[in-house]
Amino acid sequence: MLRPGVFLAIALILTGCATGVPMRPRPSAPAQIDHPKPTKLHFESFSALPGWTDEDHVSAFNAYRATCSAARDPATAAICRRAQSQDLPDSEQARHFFEDNFRPVNVSGQGILTAYFAPEYQARAKPDSVFSAPLRSRPNDLRTDVRGAPLSPYPDRAWIETHGAGEPLAWLRPEELFFLQVQGSGVLIYPDGRRVKALYAATNGRPFSGIANAMRDRGLLAAGNTSGDAIRTWLATHRGPAAEEIMRLNPRYVFFRLTPDDGLPPVGAAGIPLPAGRAIAVDLSRHTLGELYWIDGVAPILNGAFPTYRRLVTALDTGGAIKGEVRADLYLGQGQEAGAEAGRVRHTLQLHRLVPRP
Repeated sequence: MLRPGVFLAIALILTGCATGVPMRPRPSAPAQIDHPKPTKLHFESFSALPGWTDEDHVSAFNAYRATCSAARDPATAAICRRAQSQDLPDSEQARHFFEDNFRPVNVSGQGILTAYFAPEYQARAKPDSVFSAPLRSRPNDLRTDVRGAPLSPYPDRAWIETHGAGEPLAWLRPEELFFLQVQGSGVLIYPDGRRVKALYAATNGRPFSGIANAMRDRGLLAAGNTSGDAIRTWLATHRGPAAEEIMRLNPRYVFFRLTPDDGLPPVGAAGIPLPAGRAIAVDLSRHTLGELYWIDGVAPILNGAFPTYRRLVTALDTGGAIKGEVRADLYLGQGQEAGAEAGRVRHTLQLHRLVPRP
């Protein structure tokens, strides 16, 4: 997702390339690559955007105004100032704001839309038979750069779990710790009601490898039932050696730090709180933080998914498994309901960039 911070989700949740929730941790302030834009832009009309007339333009405007300060482009920054100086518009005024200030440009090709969320998991200060998985701090011998990436190779998940690298900060259910590592950060809730944020501190630098395809290929889950909920349920039901074997197929391991829960939404790579349903993580070698997009996600492959995701969103985040130009990871919010929805998003994506009018 949730950058070192954001709480983030999908390189597909757990898929190597097939379904679920993306690999997060994202750096709290990742370097952004200045990439050349096409010299010839293929402009479209707003009326040609699937679902444009059905959009909640007021909601889109409010989210844009709250996040547009992430834009680096001078023309986009000027539009942002214009939005922030206006009173709250009605639906027609909000729609005209976007149509008067931007032009849609089709991003060539089809890609993948997935989703992520900010999890909330029960935790314990001491281990027991259920809460047996330690959430670990960054080991003292793990030297990293400012983004938490190792400066030299570090052992994989199986070695870390066997040798106990890193100080235990809290104890979780094993499958929920695994999902927390996929998302990159989240909120821990203790029996006395205390809430603490678990934020990304570092990774072992190993490549992310999703487990959904492996579970499908082994006959553990049906092809259309590799959602986040289905994976988590299987891991919980088979807690112990069987689940550990599956989770260790992903060698990547994430270390955390704890801070008090301030009740605010997670912050993305752009340094701005993520508005649920209005922020995406993108590949920063292809896109720029703060850019505005229309996403058209259709043809889901997972059971129980919403049929379409069509809306205005802003690029506010990035993720280790979010690679390619037509690739987006939609942030859906915090908690169990958002997680259930995010785990079912695996849609064909058409992406449209909104560029400032001259």
